[in-house]
Amino acid sequence: MDEFWPVPHALTYLGGRWRVTRTVRDLASGHLGRFEGTTLFSPLEGGGLLHQESGTFTWQGVPRPAERTLRFLPGPDGTVDVRFADGRPFHDLDLSTGRYVAEHPCAADLYRGEFTVHDEDRWRTLWRVRGPAKDLELDTGYIRAR
Repeated sequence: MDEFWPVPHALTYLGGRWRVTRTVRDLASGHLGRFEGTTLFSPLEGGGLLHQESGTFTWQGVPRPAERTLRFLPGPDGTVDVRFADGRPFHDLDLSTGRYVAEHPCAADLYRGEFTVHDEDRWRTLWRVRGPAKDLELDTGYIRAR
């Protein structure tokens, strides 16, 4: 049985730099991709954190630079309101039990993410994407960079 590490205040926990490794499985085609890079959670003016991820994504043997930006805004009681870079809502995040499941509808596809915290320096996300346009699994491990 998995044991999770409760996080009373998600923004405090996430702050700083993380090493990131992600596998991306296209369950329809069988293709497998891999991302390796870093995520920096830096303070946002007015509160919250700016999530900046950058690295290399290799798909079908072809490596290319990849990046994304999200905004992690303060929610009630130590939770987070996660938004895309342009401010559109993505999902809520509550790590108070060390595990959280979020959903995000994207056109006709549904993203379902499970967040698990393993200790003060390791957490993981597992996103399952299903719908007419996508059939994917994205498994990401984060290790705090010291």
